[in-house]
Amino acid sequence: MKKIFLLLLVAFSFSSCEKDDICDAATSTTPRLVIEFYDRLIATPTLKNLTNLKAVAAGISDGVVFNTTLSVTNPLRYLTNTSKIYLPLDPSASTTTYTLTNNFGATASNADILTINYTKKEVYVSRACGYKYLFNLTNFNTNILTPDTDNWIKNIIIVKPNLETENEVHIKIYF
Repeated sequence: MKKIFLLLLVAFSFSSCEKDDICDAATSTTPRLVIEFYDRLIATPTLKNLTNLKAVAAGISDGVVFNTTLSVTNPLRYLTNTSKIYLPLDPSASTTTYTLTNNFGATASNADILTINYTKKEVYVSRACGYKYLFNLTNFNTNILTPDTDNWIKNIIIVKPNLETENEVHIKIYF
């Protein structure tokens, strides 16, 4: 009888356990804008690496961190030389503006201002993870690049206006 009572006591004590409220690292969060860069001089779309690109959002002083392995004091952490970048959008606004400077730090550096307009939707993920935002780009027929006489960006194509994951390219930029 004591064994049955002990067994029932143990069984009831485990029945009230809940899953830990820990957000799994594999859980999808608010996606960033994925931009790929292409060579405008080649007829077939060909990816082209940037040279020391620095992306700075309006109102932010340092810029987007591309190299997280570098120390906080290293200015190279804000530069990239790849053909694909990931830029966060501001979920508290409907517009995010970036200054994209190619060849940053060189005498031939060139900055273009890119303004991204979007609508957003807040989506509940789970109690542990909270909410995430999904964005829908609204710049279909407008020029999202501030025109000047020396733009290094020559053409912008919105490929996937719905930002639901970071597994797909949203914008293609030709330079």
